[in-house]
Amino acid sequence: MEHARTPGLPFMKMHGLGNDFVVLDLRHGMNAPDAATVAAMADRRFGVGFDQLATVDHDDAGADARLVFFNADGSRSAACGNATRCIARWLIDATGKPRLRLRTDHAVLEAEDAGAGLTRVNMGPPVLDWRAIPLSHDVDIDHLPIPGDPVATGMGNPHLTFFVPDADAVDLERFGAEHEHHPLYPERTNVEIVQVLSRDAIRLRIWERGTGPTLASGSCSCAAAVAAARRGLTERQVTVHVPGGEIMIDWREDGVWMTARTAHIFDGVWRG
Repeated sequence: MEHARTPGLPFMKMHGLGNDFVVLDLRHGMNAPDAATVAAMADRRFGVGFDQLATVDHDDAGADARLVFFNADGSRSAACGNATRCIARWLIDATGKPRLRLRTDHAVLEAEDAGAGLTRVNMGPPVLDWRAIPLSHDVDIDHLPIPGDPVATGMGNPHLTFFVPDADAVDLERFGAEHEHHPLYPERTNVEIVQVLSRDAIRLRIWERGTGPTLASGSCSCAAAVAAARRGLTERQVTVHVPGGEIMIDWREDGVWMTARTAHIFDGVWRG
């Protein structure tokens, strides 16, 4: 991207399995946009269009970069797994480093080249304390007092996971919008609809808070896989089938690792 000679806001457009992002490199002195600009850029008719926006900056504490994530409505998110993988791939290719440490609002995440064009990121251990997810009060997070018997998980952002016999039978637009604002989740929540296919595979439909339906989501895939394993429905290593493709999730002792492809689509300049 050209920074010094190009007026406006230079950006990169990336996606992980159709979950798309605008990425801003702030390391050359550019300022992060305000919430209104983020929301304007997110509009798919009058803006660039994206599910989330991410900024990349220097990290003063020794990580390879500092990442900040915003939802399409301009609100901030502490985690975005697919954007982390996309940025990791870009930085790996640019620096030649096979492994990186990326600081987010949630944690410092490890990323590595997984070979064959794949990128792997450790999203850290799942958050299983109701206060940190966060929920509004103490409940059994494996069996929430919500119709459908869902599971609560934190992956740096809050998640609400439902298990159903047929994921296609759920009206995601209605169901996701309704549950994003459930009073048990004071910061709203991502909503996952999961159909278990086998001990090592699940199908996932996604509603992201502040965005709506998405073709893929790294943190939602991690949360769904963790919830399925906690329920005893799958092993800890599963393939997650999302509308945009496949994400491999491996819940290890050191965290939840996810592996999948990424794409850097184009560079542009926002002049809104």
